[in-house]
Amino acid sequence: MEKNLPYDEIRRRFIESNDFNEIFDAVEEAIRQRIEDVELYRLLFWNNSLSAEAIAMFGEKIANEFPAIAYDVYMWLASVFETVFSKYDNYEGALKFYKKASQIKPQEIDPYLDAADCYDPDLNIPPAESLIEFLLEGLKHVRTSKPIYQRLCALHKAIGNEEMARYYEQKIKEI
Repeated sequence: MEKNLPYDEIRRRFIESNDFNEIFDAVEEAIRQRIEDVELYRLLFWNNSLSAEAIAMFGEKIANEFPAIAYDVYMWLASVFETVFSKYDNYEGALKFYKKASQIKPQEIDPYLDAADCYDPDLNIPPAESLIEFLLEGLKHVRTSKPIYQRLCALHKAIGNEEMARYYEQKIKEI
């Protein structure tokens, strides 16, 4: 591993490099230098040469090393998985990272809403039941429940559960 890479070189590798080992060394060096910069790591997560597994590995490592930015790291990972790797396993990956973000800041509504918004009704991915469970967990923590009720209503409609959809429509009206 190369030591003392300048910030600009780490950044360049995150953006441009196609060599896994070179990127790995840059991640290790950024951690060693205690660079706690979400914007820098965001560039890493959008590197097209990295596999979903590599991005997840780097993201987990960065989140573990820097708890202060872990929420943002997980939100970015979820976004990348949702956008770039849009197939079943990766929607599951997006949901996993939204859940991790919600564990760090359970009162923040974005992980719950963003997870629900990545639902594909034609393919039922991520599975509606998993999303419903996640949204119900979010209701226990968030300050504003209406957007979650709206997502629950939409999900229940999508899976044909009209009774629960009406229940959440009523909850929305009560707010």
